[in-house]
Amino acid sequence: MESSCLPATLDSLTHASEANTPSEAIYILYRILENPSSSSEALRIKELAIFKLCDLLSQEKWAEDLKNLPIQLRPFFSLIPKAKTAKIVKGIVDAVAKIPGTSDLQITLCKEIVQWTHSEERSFLRQKIEAKLAALLMEKKEYSEASTLLSRLIKEVRRLDDKLLFIEIDLLESKLHFSLKNLPKAKAALTAARTAASAFYIPTDQQGEIDLQSGILHAEEKGYKVAYSYFYEAFETFNAFSRDPKDTSSKKDPDAKAKAKAIYSLKYMLLCKIMVSQADDIAGIISSHGLEYLGPELDAMKAVADGYSRRSLKLFEIALCNFKSRHDEDPIVQCHLSSLYDTLIEQNLCRLIEPFSRVEIANIAELIELPADHVVKKLSQMILDKKFAGTLDQGAGCLVIFEDPKRDVIYPATLETISSMGKVVDSLFIRSSKIMV
Repeated sequence: MESSCLPATLDSLTHASEANTPSEAIYILYRILENPSSSSEALRIKELAIFKLCDLLSQEKWAEDLKNLPIQLRPFFSLIPKAKTAKIVKGIVDAVAKIPGTSDLQITLCKEIVQWTHSEERSFLRQKIEAKLAALLMEKKEYSEASTLLSRLIKEVRRLDDKLLFIEIDLLESKLHFSLKNLPKAKAALTAARTAASAFYIPTDQQGEIDLQSGILHAEEKGYKVAYSYFYEAFETFNAFSRDPKDTSSKKDPDAKAKAKAIYSLKYMLLCKIMVSQADDIAGIISSHGLEYLGPELDAMKAVADGYSRRSLKLFEIALCNFKSRHDEDPIVQCHLSSLYDTLIEQNLCRLIEPFSRVEIANIAELIELPADHVVKKLSQMILDKKFAGTLDQGAGCLVIFEDPKRDVIYPATLETISSMGKVVDSLFIRSSKIMV
């Protein structure tokens, strides 16, 4: 193939669209961008060629080519308005994000763009890319760097009064503090985002993000019923948004992104139902809302719900084991299911030891179908937490259960009487002191 440039015309774009292979179309589009013409029509055609090129490079998973594209386009950026430059650069970043396993490459790309925006004094674009960079750093668990970046961004954006970006940064800050287990600060950042969002119209997907984060924070505080309502609102938002690709409130592939968020919202709805012991409602929720989202995520929650509703530790463990990868990759689900598993073990152990005053630990382990050392550890913890009165006889390998001591009402009454007498004596002493004076 010859390396000469092609004219920046609609015919050249059509020629690229009719190419036999994506590689050929990419080569044609690159040749269009090499055209030196700077007329308004040529610039418009080049802009269309760039977006088409980003789509093709993303489809072919040519991440390195996408990463190098902003550097190649810098002469072109000097010829077009800053707003269009920002749109193109964000489009390139989003195109790289569609390629799996490119987190490190995205971070490098964002840092290169931030460095360029500093030299070009493009503050608006820099802030947008830095917000994206902070989100990527959080995904990589680089919390310290992300926190420093967000703290500086919040001060800048507050001075500029960019409400949409301010809400996005507050949401990121809430997620950051939640990841660091700092719940008060996470709630404060979310409250700031909700307050700003209530003042004017915000994009549909951003409202869904606020509702989703609200549900996560309420679930962390064991407010599962309130959390369920927030997750439901988030699901309705993302579900409607995924069915309306013409909604341009988000430029990040609305179908795929919103569908993924809808699945997460629905999964958290099911989790809340399990946590409040309403696992029987899950089948109805899936049949009415989740038929189009059926897949491993919902199958995992259905298996957990089945094990929990039957109060079967074995089924619960099988569900956790079969879908281990699904639970492990979601720390929110993992945390709540771990708590649920402990609760289920305690309930089963209490039910098993109730008829006995002395029972062999091996027998309990056999009945509950768990390793003996695991049972010993859990019984020790329950005794220390005063879930029941008893002691472990390690020499005989037995658990000794004591009867619940009956509270003697005489001692509290005696202490109250002595306290009242003390007050009377003190009062008489004060009075006598006044008389003597």
